Amino acid sequence: MRLPRVLVHLSRHDDKEGRGMGLFGRIFRAPERFIEVGKGLVLRPPEMDDFQAWAVVRAESRPFLTPWEPSWPSDDLTRGAYRRRYFHDADPDFLHPYFIFNGSSGQLLGGISFGHVRRGVAQSAMMGYWIGQRYAGKGIMTQAVPLALNQAFGPLGFRRIEAGCIPRNIASIKVLEQNGFIREGFARQYLCIAGVWEDHFLYAKLKSDAMP
Repeated sequence: MRLPRVLVHLSRHDDKEGRGMGLFGRIFRAPERFIEVGKGLVLRPPEMDDFQAWAVVRAESRPFLTPWEPSWPSDDLTRGAYRRRYFHDADPDFLHPYFIFNGSSGQLLGGISFGHVRRGVAQSAMMGYWIGQRYAGKGIMTQAVPLALNQAFGPLGFRRIEAGCIPRNIASIKVLEQNGFIREGFARQYLCIAGVWEDHFLYAKLKSDAMP
């Protein structure tokens, strides 16, 4: 059953052509983005007004998040770093981030992003996600991923979404497998996480795969 969508806005780059660049190049015009609502959650693109809530959740969750993320820069929780992370006006197809909110309270819970975009003959992206420590272990991310995939396989136009996971991150593995991601491989020293080059399981889900 399709979840309801609400149109947020057209990109400010909608006067530019949306053609792909080369074999894998990104498009010049950002796709339309929508709000997804379902299972007591709201998924939408970040806004600058979300900075304070984001900074609070990230700061209080830092010990919980840092073992699974690239090393945080010294200014990571500043407004400037927030803008650089989520807003890429010069390249609107560089990253497609979404925040997860409690549908009743409006509390920011975490985020899901689609990056490492490859258009052209690939039409794929890499999915990353994080959840605030106080909201972990409640099944929130498992419920939020289908909302994000509605965006990825719908208005964002991808046909393949990939995800990497450190083998000892059991919670993340459950999120992926419960949402129908298939483990396709094992990559040695795939990403530098918390200053260490970590091996990763490689997962993927296709647009044609059934949703759980």
